[in-house]
Amino acid sequence: MGPVLTTAAPRLIGRYLVFGEIASGGMATVHYGRMTGSVGFARTVAVKRLHPQFAKDPEFVTMFLDEARVAGRIRHPNVVPTLDVVATEGEIFLAMEYVQGESLSKLLKMSREKGRPPTPQIVATIIANLLHGLHAAHEAKDEHGRPLGIVHRDVSPQNVLVGADGVARVLDFGVAKAAGRLQTTREGQVKGKLSYMSPEQLNGGGVTRLADIYAAAVVLWETLTQERLFDGDNEAMTLVRVLEGKVDPPSRWVPILPPGTDEVVLRGLAQDPTARFPTARDFAVAIERTMGLASPAVVGEWVESVATQELADRAAHVAQIEHASVASSPDSIARLLPSPPSGAALVRAREEPSSQVSSISVSRNAHRTSFPSDAPGLPRAVIAAVCVIITLGAAATAFVVFTQRGGGAKAAQSAIAESQPGLRALEIADRGSNIGTGAPAPTAAPSSAPSGVASAPTAAAQPTRPGTNNNGSTGSRPGPPKPPGKPSPDCNPPYTIDPVTGHKKYKKNCD
Repeated sequence: MGPVLTTAAPRLIGRYLVFGEIASGGMATVHYGRMTGSVGFARTVAVKRLHPQFAKDPEFVTMFLDEARVAGRIRHPNVVPTLDVVATEGEIFLAMEYVQGESLSKLLKMSREKGRPPTPQIVATIIANLLHGLHAAHEAKDEHGRPLGIVHRDVSPQNVLVGADGVARVLDFGVAKAAGRLQTTREGQVKGKLSYMSPEQLNGGGVTRLADIYAAAVVLWETLTQERLFDGDNEAMTLVRVLEGKVDPPSRWVPILPPGTDEVVLRGLAQDPTARFPTARDFAVAIERTMGLASPAVVGEWVESVATQELADRAAHVAQIEHASVASSPDSIARLLPSPPSGAALVRAREEPSSQVSSISVSRNAHRTSFPSDAPGLPRAVIAAVCVIITLGAAATAFVVFTQRGGGAKAAQSAIAESQPGLRALEIADRGSNIGTGAPAPTAAPSSAPSGVASAPTAAAQPTRPGTNNNGSTGSRPGPPKPPGKPSPDCNPPYTIDPVTGHKKYKKNCD
């Protein structure tokens, strides 16, 4: 059983909660992690953390940051993506996608112990995934579209992660070679594992993508045979065997391999780099055509059957992490929540409508055209009286206009009579507005009261004849106006209005 996750609170570094270890290496350890974001977003990640003693070494720090920069340019399903790089509080680590799976090296060890070796088709699928991921790295470009020339240089079963989803992924570009890389290999310094290095790499020659193809061929041979290809009692013996290049065809160990498998494997292991497959993709295609592939579901079933307990422990750890990231670190979660509204914001929230429907109704009321009697601050009686005065002024204006046009008193009377329904309506409306208020109905103004009011609109609204401009000017001089009629002095208007009923009563001497 794997190590049990401790109940101690995780360490918060930046926006990451760092939990217990998954694995440990020479330069760094890999931890369970939880990436927290705004509005409650969270994601389980793998945190690769540089050992504290190396975090102070500029060379190791540069190498570590190189890995992040190089891996960040590779985007492929068969490469474990690097999500973030953090350097804070003397800590440097990479945040990578967490994959529920196990390394190929551990899977091979457990399969030997349990007597469940992978079928040739499962092996073909895993190695083909590895090669497709390497090809994506080899073809990666920088921000300007220029090839980076990435070479992994450390292809081995330890750096192939096979997930329970049946997909194999390449990881750990810590010693990768790339154009523009900040950290460079010291003269005479060897990078990678000896038993998976190509002969030209051990001889100090140029390292190209063909070195990765050779290393992938070694992994293919060992995965098929369940044996080590170049194994010695010490590093010197291993180095000699690699340089000798004596390789048995894999069918000598596994007779049931599909026809043509030996040729594909041995071509990848050729001592002469030019005799190998030119690209990792070409190597993958040759494997697929010769050996056939297993579906991801079949590969995933094999992984789960071999690493049953390990995967169950990982799943339990992840479940504890997801719970602990909320339960054991409330301060960090609370910090990510939106700040409470200020006092002014709360006041605005109370004043503003609480729903879309109320917002629409408020907007409609705010733009509704209201009757003058709805205006606040004015007595209804005053408003009604103003309406009566305006109507009488309009009637007087109509009378003057018609008399000037020669219509006489009868035409003026007809015009005024036509204006009475509006006056009657305003009076009735005003009476209705006073119901229940106790306010008496306003009385109409005397007939002589609006005479001054009528004179103003008469002067302002002089009628124009056809062909004249609005300012009264024409191309020819207008003729003299017709003299208006001369009614009796007390016949203007020739009627009175009953203040109670609103009816007209004509004067007897104005018949």
